[in-house]
Amino acid sequence: MNRKRGPNILVAIADDQGWPHASAYGCRFVRTPAFDRVAAEGVLFTNAFCPAPSCSPSRAGLLTGRNPWQLEEGGVLWSLLPARYRVYTDLLEAAGYHVGHTYKGWGPGSVELSGRSRNPAGPGWNRRKTVPPAAAMSRNDYAANFADFLEARPEGAPFCFWYGSKEPHRPYESGSGLRAGKRLEDVELPPYLPDSEEVRSDLLDYALEIEWSDEHLGRMLALLEERGELDDTLVVVTGDNGFPFPRAKANLYEQGMHVPMAIRWGARTPGSRTVTDFVSFIDLAPTFLEAAGLTPPEAMTGKSLLRLLTCNRSGRIEPGRDHVLTGRERHAYCRPGNTGYPCRAIRTDDFIYIRNFLPERWPAGDPPAYGDVDGSPTKHYMIEHRDDEHVRPLYELAFGKRPAEELYVITDGYACMKNLAADPAYAEVRTQLRRRLEDELRRQGDPRIVGGAEVFDASPYVPLLGKDLTEEDFVGLQALRREGLLDPGQ
Repeated sequence: MNRKRGPNILVAIADDQGWPHASAYGCRFVRTPAFDRVAAEGVLFTNAFCPAPSCSPSRAGLLTGRNPWQLEEGGVLWSLLPARYRVYTDLLEAAGYHVGHTYKGWGPGSVELSGRSRNPAGPGWNRRKTVPPAAAMSRNDYAANFADFLEARPEGAPFCFWYGSKEPHRPYESGSGLRAGKRLEDVELPPYLPDSEEVRSDLLDYALEIEWSDEHLGRMLALLEERGELDDTLVVVTGDNGFPFPRAKANLYEQGMHVPMAIRWGARTPGSRTVTDFVSFIDLAPTFLEAAGLTPPEAMTGKSLLRLLTCNRSGRIEPGRDHVLTGRERHAYCRPGNTGYPCRAIRTDDFIYIRNFLPERWPAGDPPAYGDVDGSPTKHYMIEHRDDEHVRPLYELAFGKRPAEELYVITDGYACMKNLAADPAYAEVRTQLRRRLEDELRRQGDPRIVGGAEVFDASPYVPLLGKDLTEEDFVGLQALRREGLLDPGQ
């Protein structure tokens, strides 16, 4: 038997599970025993962020160790991830790892147009099916497919597996959370969403989907434990972007970019620790490569987390990890000409500063569909009740236009509802954060700073390739999105 050259690696990504929606963070309306186990026996991160609040570019950042604005077409939804950008899965496979994924790997987008022979997350394992507890959930038996993957592993080879659940991506079976016994009064409602039975029930449906994803993770952990391989497996559990509600997913506010994350590596990671260092998805690829005994490519912007994982301390471990950058370009096709809403943000312990490059555009997509916001009972309720006194200000925050600069104080909570960018008392803070953000983006070659940003809007939108859309076609697409019949992110 060949000696392993590094740990096994299991990455579990729940599609659209946002922070702080895991019971390890104290969330009351979601039960996540598998996530909680990883956190208790490993490290719970309180400042983990995706590099983009949109699935394709966020997952591209995880695979490449680079920020989405460094990936050309890879920085937008439903496009491609050029093969010239190396991914950690290929590097590990070349080093002898058995590589694979189930359900959602990188995407949505075109593998073929990317110049790749397979999904960047590895070969797919999707044969096994099951009956989920709600109709809108995937029938993929994730855990059984993981077992098949392990059975096919060459003797002695370490493995690298990507578990990408569909859940809790929309759509949901309406009322499924209530029918499962969840209670409206247990929901912790963000203050930027209206308090109504429809919204609370929508959040319970979301919670039920998280629990289904977590149940499969629990089965995977149990299987590894039975095989005596759990402690030799580096397990990462997270969500790819914020949760799919207005002013969260596809936004650079706290609940659009902040994600849950726990990491366990029994053989090397002291457990029962909470780490406050700022970490990004782009740090995971170099972490996996270093753990495997490989040198991360110089092109990777992210920095390995191995020191955080293998020390025995909690709190802030590396003083330099005191901030994170995030950004977004095009999400859905929801503006004429396939244009996006470009913005970048820097998040520190005390502030979020956001730069909106084209504030004349509608950030949520052109009205009346607002296609950058997933169709949902919550979205429908806010639009239908936008003239109600208690809904109107929340509707404007979610769907209205925004200024070129935004500044929020973290001590005010995660809601990000009071923009202080124009407040003279915060002028110096705004200037310092703007300069710091732009300096880092310039060093990273961000086209929005150094030129060439047309690559983002010019990137192909795969579902509509080869179609010459007229204004009438665009209006038809908007109508479908308004009714929640066209899903931009699956």
